[in-house]
Amino acid sequence: MATTQGIKLDDSTQKRLKKLATLRNRSPHWIMRTAIESYLEREEQYEQEKMEDMTRWNRYLDTGNAVGSDKVESWLMQLSQGKKISWRQ
Repeated sequence: MATTQGIKLDDSTQKRLKKLATLRNRSPHWIMRTAIESYLEREEQYEQEKMEDMTRWNRYLDTGNAVGSDKVESWLMQLSQGKKISWRQ
């Protein structure tokens, strides 16, 4: 179910929106909806990555386990040569 949301735009933004909609042969509504969807996807991805980072950081704080730079350098070298290896190797 779709609901209507109101948004106040200043004159400059409104003109830019209409101009872009005309250039894209789309309605201002379509431009706004697409922009909001893109923003939400990007920000949700950011929040997901932030939560994953915090989980990793907390695991490090709890265990002290980390991947050493020598192992990372080796992995990157092999990756640059087209080899796919696991961290566990």
